[in-house]
Amino acid sequence: MRPRLLVSVRSVDEALLAAREGADFIDLKEPGRGALGDLPVETTAAIVGALRAQGAAQPISATIGDVPMRELATIAERVEAIGAAGVDIVKVGVDAADPAAASVLSWLAGCGRTIVPVFIADGGIDVVMVRAAARLGFAALMVDTADKQAGSLLDLYDDAQLRTFVETVHEEGREAGLAGALRREQAARLVAIGPDFAGFRSAVCDGDRRGTLDPARLRGLRDALETAALSR
Repeated sequence: MRPRLLVSVRSVDEALLAAREGADFIDLKEPGRGALGDLPVETTAAIVGALRAQGAAQPISATIGDVPMRELATIAERVEAIGAAGVDIVKVGVDAADPAAASVLSWLAGCGRTIVPVFIADGGIDVVMVRAAARLGFAALMVDTADKQAGSLLDLYDDAQLRTFVETVHEEGREAGLAGALRREQAARLVAIGPDFAGFRSAVCDGDRRGTLDPARLRGLRDALETAALSR
């Protein structure tokens, strides 16, 4: 099977387009505010309402913004605000190199919201911390990149390294996701690595990730993933 397709959107129009064009997850973020840039809570709630009013059944995720690990009070406040806006999943960036990361993960696991930790992979993937996080009970874990100008996640890591992340998460009975400037031409590699889902923004936009969502690019990406899966 192909990885499920997580598409990041910034507006009601983009969200409805992504739902119509076959995205498996609708992910709410503001690309102009960083790798995990957050949308205003009011915008998040409006997008959730519009999707549900149109009968969209896809899970909806949203990011809390790029918050340092040491600011647990801010993380907690944003998790609650975004969760209360009606999303199904709250995504929180995790800097595994920060000494506070372990305590943040512990708090997230017990906060009462459905959380997906997103490990920022620019400086490496801490497999020990990934395994420890998976054992805390999160339904899924992701890796992503902060510097979108440095190339795709698949440019920074070889397939074996990323497969180690995926297999570590799977061994603990959780789902694994990959993101980070992924491109359509990397579809076959993604399928071979075997994540449960993969996140995209720039690959489905007209221009860079700050451009507008392009339905033709989204359909092409979905088709490329399906073709790669069928060819295995």
